[in-house]
Amino acid sequence: MPNQVQALVVGAGISGLATALGLQKSGILTIVVDSATRPGGVIHSEKRDGYLLECGPQSFSGNSAITSVSSDLGLLSERLLADPKAPRYVLVNGRLQLAPMGPGILASPLLSGGTRLALLRDIFGKSAPPEPDESVAGFVRRKFSATLLDRLVGPFVSGIYAGDPEKLSLRAAFPILYEAEKNFGSVIRGALNIMKARKAAAGDAAHEKATLQTFQDGNASLIDALAERLGNALYCSVEAGSIQALDPATEPTAPRFRATLRTPKGEEVIEAERLILAVPTNVAGKLVAPLHADFEPAFCGIEYAGIAVVSLGYRKEDVAHALDGFGFLVPRSAGLSILGTVWNSSLFPGRAPDGQALLTSFVGGASNPGALKQSPEELVAQVHEELTPLLGIRKEPVFRNVTIWPRAIPQYNLGHATRLATIEKLRGNFPGLYIVGNFLNGPAIGTCIEHALKVANEIRVSFAN
Repeated sequence: MPNQVQALVVGAGISGLATALGLQKSGILTIVVDSATRPGGVIHSEKRDGYLLECGPQSFSGNSAITSVSSDLGLLSERLLADPKAPRYVLVNGRLQLAPMGPGILASPLLSGGTRLALLRDIFGKSAPPEPDESVAGFVRRKFSATLLDRLVGPFVSGIYAGDPEKLSLRAAFPILYEAEKNFGSVIRGALNIMKARKAAAGDAAHEKATLQTFQDGNASLIDALAERLGNALYCSVEAGSIQALDPATEPTAPRFRATLRTPKGEEVIEAERLILAVPTNVAGKLVAPLHADFEPAFCGIEYAGIAVVSLGYRKEDVAHALDGFGFLVPRSAGLSILGTVWNSSLFPGRAPDGQALLTSFVGGASNPGALKQSPEELVAQVHEELTPLLGIRKEPVFRNVTIWPRAIPQYNLGHATRLATIEKLRGNFPGLYIVGNFLNGPAIGTCIEHALKVANEIRVSFAN
């Protein structure tokens, strides 16, 4: 490991790896360190007994950033796209019912007459600007109805954030909806206008496929390709122990930070002109606490939801349901532990042996943190018991796997924007310090890559100036 670099990236999740790729392409001497034995963070694919498991995110929505990186890495030929017309389901009154998408929502039997009227009122009317920081639940009840919150919005929030809509900040978690009502007085009209403007600004990138996708050998193909491209610039099993800010210098190439790294062979000290934190907030807070006392409470004020990923394999002949679609989401009012289930083998080929089906369910989240205290055997039994009546399952699973992530998804709860503003203000006191991660602009893989490449470009410009 060199004792001085232009850029040190701490954290080898997707944000850290994508940032390092952007820096490397710009010719900036960069190294990436991570305390884990492998890169990728929660993105982890595993092949076993003829199954291809996703132990973290099951797929990702395409955008221009993912396509660009995949192209750079030679992965486009391995990309698999899910059928965008495949149905999605939601559990209502004990039955899986089609989740309405687009204009069809007005005719959906899932909605009450009052909710339909509220939707029409939003399309043709105008409402007062939203509160500066309003919960998703409060917003939906105010604008539409408790029925829409329970049957559609709540499950949707669980699918993205595994969060509690009573705590999630609309402005932070769904900024397009906030801006739509604020600027247009209508969520639906405003969102359409905002998306139209973004597509126009993106140009050719607007034509990128936004459907769910993955790679032939799983999501980890992206991680493996990034790691291979970075080569000996990536160091795993290396933990950043402390960070020290050096005396400010006018030269853009002067070292600004000194990091003590714990390696399998002992401690090493490295100096860097730019420092990029790409780690969870609890780790980031401790690392930069010596720089300023206010860093740690701002970072650690961001909560995380834990998730248990329960993958079960069944013989198709033992499942009555056709499994024709993406899967289903579960309202919290249903009283089940499952937040939702993805029908992996229906979405992408090669996910299960012939004649078998792979179903991945998610348990826990902000509304049920105690679920993660159960043993893998207990989680498998509970998920199987809940799936059985919904899908007409007649026999025990022939395959099972459980992965538990105690800190899976950051929660964009009320006050999130204020916490981020505090972090950004503090960061301004330390030129050369940058932050990337899924707690900033959204937890989606594509969003993380997009932000990482933007930061890498900012660093490139900083050296050029």
